Amino acid sequence: MTDLDDRTVASPATPIAAADVQAPLAGDALVEAIIAALRTVHDPEIPVNIYDLGLIYRIEPNHRGFVEIDMTLTAPGCPVAGEMMNWVQKAVNDVSGIDSVKVNLVFDPPWDKSKMSEDVQLELGLL
Repeated sequence: MTDLDDRTVASPATPIAAADVQAPLAGDALVEAIIAALRTVHDPEIPVNIYDLGLIYRIEPNHRGFVEIDMTLTAPGCPVAGEMMNWVQKAVNDVSGIDSVKVNLVFDPPWDKSKMSEDVQLELGLL
């Protein structure tokens, strides 16, 4: 596993024979494509993508087209929580090489503005 900011990004699990690989993307390229997909999903209350907002805590793909994502919300009572998880699932499922996505909603650690990227904090006037 590698750390991306304070989020966890797992390298795909144990390699398999090249003949078994169906995904055109692998390793870092796959993770980057997943992150790019996550950046297309925006929090409806804050005009920022959920990745740079710091709502994605863990991305763990494997070599068989499955990825598991842990995400949180800016507030536990978010009225679009279920919808946002569906948006994440759809965006990541559209990545080449991803066949299945599991999105887990977690609240530990709780989200706060320090989880935002510095660019987002500047954009929102928080720095």
